[in-house]
Amino acid sequence: MAKTTIYYDGDCPLCRAEIGQYARLDRDGALDLVNVADPASQLPEGTSRADALARFHARTRDGQLVSGARAFVEVWRDLPGWRWLAHIARLPGAIWLMEVGYRLFLPLRPAIVRLFVAVTRRRA
Repeated sequence: MAKTTIYYDGDCPLCRAEIGQYARLDRDGALDLVNVADPASQLPEGTSRADALARFHARTRDGQLVSGARAFVEVWRDLPGWRWLAHIARLPGAIWLMEVGYRLFLPLRPAIVRLFVAVTRRRA
């Protein structure tokens, strides 16, 4: 069975937590996880490490490289309990709106990561 490959920033605590959640839900082994922060990792062809770290990427089961909102939708299609989000993404304009939200999130990511780390440290 072909897998969806997720390329994620393993140096980002927020990203690691999200990917950890996906890994726990992936009962069927549908996902292949690649930490692009690891210098030994195989990057998607034609993608620099900086590009791979800057945006969430996934390679679909049919070999297409997608990023941003489309990458999240590919992951959601493979995860029980999340497939409904992939169905919503099929609605007209949904991917566009999700991509706008993702692009707004990206510049805020460093501050969100700092807040995430602070909150998770308090819980430990």
